Amino acid sequence: MRALPPFLRFCVVGVIGLGVDLAVLYVLAWAMGWYAARVLSFIAAATATWWLNRRFTFQADASASVWQQYLRYMVSMLGGAVLNYAAYVATLHWIHIPGQAALGVALGSCAGLVSNYLSARHLVFKQRRQS
Repeated sequence: MRALPPFLRFCVVGVIGLGVDLAVLYVLAWAMGWYAARVLSFIAAATATWWLNRRFTFQADASASVWQQYLRYMVSMLGGAVLNYAAYVATLHWIHIPGQAALGVALGSCAGLVSNYLSARHLVFKQRRQS
């Protein structure tokens, strides 16, 4: 996977995160409803993608504080989360087909992709420049 450019690695990690997101959503939706479960599924997916992006996409500095970096990542994903959730809600309201929740999660992931990549690359996993 390291042969791929960082943006494509980020996209591969995002597809894995989409799987986590959908799995958690469908497990919790029966008890919490589609909207509250979506908040928790996003947090689970963001946690999974943080770890994978740290390990594979951006090869984070091992000396960096893991918890500080995790918190920075979660906060930096808020902009993408708003776009993501808005696309999800719009899909649930306007598209009435079987699997509409899954479609909403996928469209939401696409809606937040660029925002999340730029914030991860430039705010969370910024590379130190070699002098």
